[in-house]
Amino acid sequence: MSLASQTADRPRMPFGLRLALTLVAMAALIVIAMGGVWDVVGRRAAAASLHAPDLSLLAGLSPAIKIHLATALLALALGAVLMVVRKGRTFHRTAGWVWVSLVATTAGSTLFITTLNHGAWSLLHLLTAWTLIVLPLAVIWARRHEVARHRRTMMGLFYGGFAINLAIAFIPGRTLWNVFLG
Repeated sequence: MSLASQTADRPRMPFGLRLALTLVAMAALIVIAMGGVWDVVGRRAAAASLHAPDLSLLAGLSPAIKIHLATALLALALGAVLMVVRKGRTFHRTAGWVWVSLVATTAGSTLFITTLNHGAWSLLHLLTAWTLIVLPLAVIWARRHEVARHRRTMMGLFYGGFAINLAIAFIPGRTLWNVFLG
């Protein structure tokens, strides 16, 4: 029996369950990566008050963080469009290449963002490595017309990646938290 037929016969875990398990694993990674700062995070969360965005806080960010934030927001918007348009058409392919470029830039820029761990990479950079490995694989699978693998991977990157990264971005005390709630 070939490997292809073995994997085709194996029952697949539903996407929602896989996504939920991934989010739980990533939450555990975040808890571990943040280490002993949870008391500070808790105090900042308790003192939060929603206010108009303080965009002046963005001016003082490093170029790497500005690039990261801009490309992440653009990828989020374009990804939402890509999730609802018809697949396989010229727009999907062209916008898909733009989305891949935005996500690669977003992930790549994190290699220069080390403020969370005092100038060194943190465990959260494992998400960067995962993205930079899986993103080209999803493109390869699309080019090979392995649509199901491509779809699962891209949906995982979009929904999982952005859910996880928005949660990380809005940890009390981080920049986006301060822009809206700090």
